[in-house]
Amino acid sequence: MTDGSLVSARLLVFRVGTLACAAEVDQVREILPRLPTTRIPGAPPVVAGLVNVRGTLVTVVEGWRALGLPPLSPTPSPEEGATGSTLILEMGKGDDAGNGEGAGGAGGAGRKLIGFTVDEVLDMLTGGGGGTGETTLEDRKGLPGVDPTLVRAVGRRNGELFIVLDVAALLGPILTS
Repeated sequence: MTDGSLVSARLLVFRVGTLACAAEVDQVREILPRLPTTRIPGAPPVVAGLVNVRGTLVTVVEGWRALGLPPLSPTPSPEEGATGSTLILEMGKGDDAGNGEGAGGAGGAGRKLIGFTVDEVLDMLTGGGGGTGETTLEDRKGLPGVDPTLVRAVGRRNGELFIVLDVAALLGPILTS
């Protein structure tokens, strides 16, 4: 694998639509139930809105829109409540995307919090294994329907493929817009 930093990385595996994805645990500040958002006028459709997380305003990005996927199901009505989870990700620790200003600026100098909606959190994997079975990581390759610039590696967990997202490449352009 060309990116040696992932060999011993701890990964959080989650599902966005039908796509299994992972992000490095070091970038995940917390996992919250899907929170209702306040829409931001003029924001791009990928931005669901803002949420208040213990006094800090956090911009929330719709995971399926950011990845260019179709929605898994129609948006539930407010009475039904939202399903899934919101991952609160920390940007800026060694990322180029963490120098923006605006809502969500917390967590230290050059750090920015951003929410990322997912349909289901599946597992946490540790360096080359752990979790519930054997895990392997390989160099990123072209996957149908997934922009290769957003993929750091492809993993296999219990025979199922997942992609390790390049969170900075995925969310950086959204933060600067």
